[in-house]
Amino acid sequence: MSRFREQRRERIRRREFSTTWREIIERNVPFVRYLPLADREELERHIQVFLAEKHFEGAGGLKVTDTIRVTIAAQACVLLLHRKTDYYPGLYSIIVYPHAYFARQLKRDAAGIMTEAMQPRLGESWKRGAIVLSWDDVRSGAADIHDGHNVVFHEFAHQLDAEDGETDGAPILPRRSQYLAWARILGQEYERLQREVGCGQETLLDRYGATNPAEFFAVATEFFFEKPLQLKERIPQLYDELSLYYKQDPATLDTYV
Repeated sequence: MSRFREQRRERIRRREFSTTWREIIERNVPFVRYLPLADREELERHIQVFLAEKHFEGAGGLKVTDTIRVTIAAQACVLLLHRKTDYYPGLYSIIVYPHAYFARQLKRDAAGIMTEAMQPRLGESWKRGAIVLSWDDVRSGAADIHDGHNVVFHEFAHQLDAEDGETDGAPILPRRSQYLAWARILGQEYERLQREVGCGQETLLDRYGATNPAEFFAVATEFFFEKPLQLKERIPQLYDELSLYYKQDPATLDTYV
């Protein structure tokens, strides 16, 4: 089945890329403008496969359009560049709300009592099956490529993390030899962020990354693509590990140099 799937994907990649889609990307995803030509061409091929295989669903009264689909797909596929990929195999549906939305969350207090509360969210990634996104926050995250916040990068990093069956901040790495360095470096930086947050210190990475290792990886991914110079200067080992994993070096892109 995998051979036939790859043959089908190759036929999709060979199709002419839609001029309308290219205009949407130019308008809504400025990060792509700064990629080398070869990367932009590879990205377009990935976008074609992604859009052919993933189902988009509007929620909260939102009607899904090509603008929504292509804007999300372009950002999701940035994370796939230069790497062998199965296009987020656990993901089948992308649910898009017009604005931030509320979701039920169970919390256990110190006494072990469970309570249910409604929590506002910009997005969430389910371990299998779906990603939920706020369209307002997709647009604003894509528009500012220097603020270190991008909900699509964040939620799709969770999907990469979950491909081995566990959402634990350790995605599938290309070589077994990389796991020791990954665990050591990301582990120590996660613990440092936790200490800084606990002491009320100013942090380089978003404080939400101190929640757990999975959120740390997702937050670090956002920062890697949107504030690469700061990350490379302040936490070079973390930058290098993410660069090895994503096979990209965003600090060299014209928009950041």
